[in-house]
Amino acid sequence: MAFADNLKQLPGVSHLAAIELLDDSGATVGQIENKAGQAGSLVVYNHLAQLYGAVTPEAARKGLELYAEHTADALANPGKHPNIDRLIGLSERGESLRVKHRFAV
Repeated sequence: MAFADNLKQLPGVSHLAAIELLDDSGATVGQIENKAGQAGSLVVYNHLAQLYGAVTPEAARKGLELYAEHTADALANPGKHPNIDRLIGLSERGESLRVKHRFAV
């Protein structure tokens, strides 16, 4: 399935302003906001956190499947899709990130 089709099957994120991605020490290493250009990634990362409890290597591999055609583009063009690049790195290194939700007001 295409990325747009995958997004339609995932839980909505209208209740979120952003998510913060935290490393093992609790430091924020990334943020995905609920705004144009990042909303699709917010949906994917939120779903992964709900399903796996964190963005684990297994979750990262699932995320790469959800990004569908964009994953191939990210592999061919490193740096073009930073949120996909992050999942590739987590999967390859066997690392996990915790997710902290920032709710919309």
